[in-house]
Amino acid sequence: MSDAKPVLRLADLSLETFSHGERFADAYAALGPLLGLRHLGVGYDVIPPGKAICPFHNHHANDEFYVVLEGEGSYRFGDAHHPVSAGDVMGAPAGGRDTAHHLINTGSVPLRVLVISSMREPDVCEYPDSDKFLVMAGKAPGGDGVATFRHVGRRADAVDYWEGE
Repeated sequence: MSDAKPVLRLADLSLETFSHGERFADAYAALGPLLGLRHLGVGYDVIPPGKAICPFHNHHANDEFYVVLEGEGSYRFGDAHHPVSAGDVMGAPAGGRDTAHHLINTGSVPLRVLVISSMREPDVCEYPDSDKFLVMAGKAPGGDGVATFRHVGRRADAVDYWEGE
């Protein structure tokens, strides 16, 4: 990757912002591609007070590791809620619904976090609160490019293997 740099300053990054409804918002930069990393996903997230990056979910193929740089939040992991603040690290191992996780900014200042991922693909994510799932192939979560296959569905929409054959 010719544009990759060996050193980045977080304060100098251009962040992409998004929001969805009342609960979700983030300013984000994918650091892995900027650093030339191909097998390690690294994202920098700045989460506004009262917001979360994404819904409660788990990955079947990817481990995730969070480093809180600044702010306070609540890390929901399985059935437990853990208060977190600057200097804390959290793990979200690949697995079933017992490894589902979610990070919410509960403080009054932006929650700044590094999210590191193993970048395996394909991946299946489950969203236990809404009974949805996501299947993605051709691009690891947080990786460069566009997935060659991406589908979000609900368990209730399952069809028989032989249907239509």
